[in-house]
Amino acid sequence: MGLPTTANYIVVSSLMAPVVVTLAANNGLIVPLIAVHMFVFYFGILADDTPPVGLAAFAAAAIAKSDPIMTGVQGFMYDIRTAILPFLFIFNTELLLIGIENWIHLLGVIVSATIAMLLFAAATQGFWLVRSRLWESLAILLIAFTLFRPGYWWDMVFPPTEELPATVITEQAEFVPQDGKLQMMVQGETLDGKFVQKIVLLPLGESGDGEDRLREAGLELRTEDGKVLADNVMFGSDAQRVGLDFDWEIVSLQVEADRPPKHLMWIPALLLLGGIAWLQLRRREKQTPAPQAV
Repeated sequence: MGLPTTANYIVVSSLMAPVVVTLAANNGLIVPLIAVHMFVFYFGILADDTPPVGLAAFAAAAIAKSDPIMTGVQGFMYDIRTAILPFLFIFNTELLLIGIENWIHLLGVIVSATIAMLLFAAATQGFWLVRSRLWESLAILLIAFTLFRPGYWWDMVFPPTEELPATVITEQAEFVPQDGKLQMMVQGETLDGKFVQKIVLLPLGESGDGEDRLREAGLELRTEDGKVLADNVMFGSDAQRVGLDFDWEIVSLQVEADRPPKHLMWIPALLLLGGIAWLQLRRREKQTPAPQAV
């Protein structure tokens, strides 16, 4: 007897989430684990009405007396739009209420996401206030994307992090808040001989001397020819759990940059939306027939 459907999703999520986190880190992207679990869980649910699983599609085909495969294919066509949503969890974790600072921030995220969802539906249907022209639909899609992920454009102007040389790792470890994490780019050779370069988040415990905090996290360092290397990675430590190994090089440190809030990108997006609304309202007025005199 197989596991219940929900239990299957939980098992798959627990197996796949660490893989996604590792792959993301290897490509320079730090993703919260809860966001990855939502990503995998969402696609697990989506599999119910799309081939090759398609359990819901088969059930619907039995009710409608239609071809199960064609019903599954039609369900897949409907779900192409829906499949975009989990990627928003990954690239804008504020949608999962991660990193919300205050109630104004929360309200802004809720309102912008609601507007973005409505605009996405309007763009894909080709109709907003009136039937949209092609360029208007594309512009509305661009606005929806900007409201969902303002950081995509903002990061091009203001990088989210700034790099520090690895030689200041001890000083920087002292500045990390209590129970915070030190973000750093590392590289080295794995046990199977593969060279890896990735970003890791090393958890640091209580505040104190930087060298002591690194040692408590299981990392001891040495400097050779201007390079900072992992001289010792303690077994079972946080340093080992995040993927550090002996003789790996600490390439650089990455700290959060002091920059204006990314949500300022909402302003040009809403201004563009206002321009499209003005054009469509003018067209609607022209299309509305004048009332006939009695």
